[in-house]
Amino acid sequence: MLAYIQGNITLKAPTHVIIESGGLGYLLNISLNTYSMIQHKTSCKLLTYLHLGGSLQSPITVSLYGFFEEAERQIFTDLLAISGVGASTVRLIISALSPEEIQRAIVSDNVKLLQGIKGIGPKTAKRIILELKDKMGRSMNANSLTVSGGNNAKEEALSALVMLGFSRLQAEQAVQKVMSASTDNLTAEDLIKQTLKAI
Repeated sequence: MLAYIQGNITLKAPTHVIIESGGLGYLLNISLNTYSMIQHKTSCKLLTYLHLGGSLQSPITVSLYGFFEEAERQIFTDLLAISGVGASTVRLIISALSPEEIQRAIVSDNVKLLQGIKGIGPKTAKRIILELKDKMGRSMNANSLTVSGGNNAKEEALSALVMLGFSRLQAEQAVQKVMSASTDNLTAEDLIKQTLKAI
């Protein structure tokens, strides 16, 4: 799977960007949020999502989407998994609202805010909330446990634990417990080892 593309920006617009990398020019569809992050850059790294569209009755289409932040890519894939919500509609949602605003709208049952986005009717807004409320609630709880200030060892340990199959919330709670109990400045490796014993 194509995880990200890094290179020089050869074309930039609010809806798409072309990044040259390894002699190839990649056309990526982007949201307004991502555009605002890269509009003054000449090179960048965008996380990617390869979307296959079409059906048995129509030709298959292949589109590449780019995201400046992982939170936006995660929201994109979460929304895309909902029946009846297509990639174009999802891009409108993530262009109109930040990942945090989308999470808050879903967790607080804010149908009106979601319905205010073009292409989202009341039924679709309610379906989004119904299908994602629990997941978004868990994600917001996990984020609230994160220590501010950007602890690199903690983030590395969390990423490794999630890749090992633990939920983000479970990993956050266990790592926090290990860090609270230790007086030492633990490395990522130490954190992972001690957390695996604590889980």
